[in-house]
Amino acid sequence: MALIIDGKKISQDIKNELKEKVEQLHAKGAAPCLAVIQVGNDPASTVYVRNKKRGCEEIGIASRSFELPESTSEEQLLALVDRLNSDATVSGVLIQLPLPPHIDSNKVTQSVIPEKDVDGFSECNVGKLNLGSECLESCMPAGVIQLLERSGIQTDGKHCVVIGRSNIVGKPMAAMLLKKNGTVTICHSHTKNLTEITKQADILVCAAGKPKMVTAEYVKHGATVIDVGIHRMENGKLCGDVDFESVEPICGAITPVPGGVGPMTIAMLLCNCVKAAEKAAGLV
Repeated sequence: MALIIDGKKISQDIKNELKEKVEQLHAKGAAPCLAVIQVGNDPASTVYVRNKKRGCEEIGIASRSFELPESTSEEQLLALVDRLNSDATVSGVLIQLPLPPHIDSNKVTQSVIPEKDVDGFSECNVGKLNLGSECLESCMPAGVIQLLERSGIQTDGKHCVVIGRSNIVGKPMAAMLLKKNGTVTICHSHTKNLTEITKQADILVCAAGKPKMVTAEYVKHGATVIDVGIHRMENGKLCGDVDFESVEPICGAITPVPGGVGPMTIAMLLCNCVKAAEKAAGLV
């Protein structure tokens, strides 16, 4: 029977560790603070922002919320980011996506200075990640690395296949696995003979964005399968990119949806915020 990797437990373990670091920061007068910007009232974004604020509260990080109307101009948003970049009491700045169509999302996300880029999206942090340098890393892929390490799954020398090449998940995931000495293959919508490649994977990370795309024919017996996708089906239930029922009996370890990668994203966001606060205070 496959090991079901419990993202809820592992994320809580990380939060408990972060609580101690936050207490130390408070004791040294360097209290961390996360600024969260939301433009418009997209329901999913509202839920995500609420969960991030709740996560901050849980471990003692202050949060400042900026809930702006849909009509906010790009110039107004950039001016706010600029103020937060200069505010010494703010450790991290997060811009909740998506932004309204009249705002250039890339321009705005790149306006956050690398030292406060807790999403790990800035070109500077992406470049450092690919060079193997210390930086604030993209949260979801960083969460996957923690799931693997804390579950005792070795990446060193393993063939790691990533399905998906997005800037948020696929590309940084490949860079992090390479940093951990994995042998990495990236697959995408133009990859030929996809199942032949994925069946060679010791670790298969599925970030294709298609519900239940990965079935048993994609997976080598005993492989570790990490499901990054999350979709809501017509019956209201959540599923991932992996057909859990067909894959679980043949793999060695697998993340469920929900309760796998999802909880790790906020945990790693909090980790980045603490790391940014420590660096700003000269403690690391």
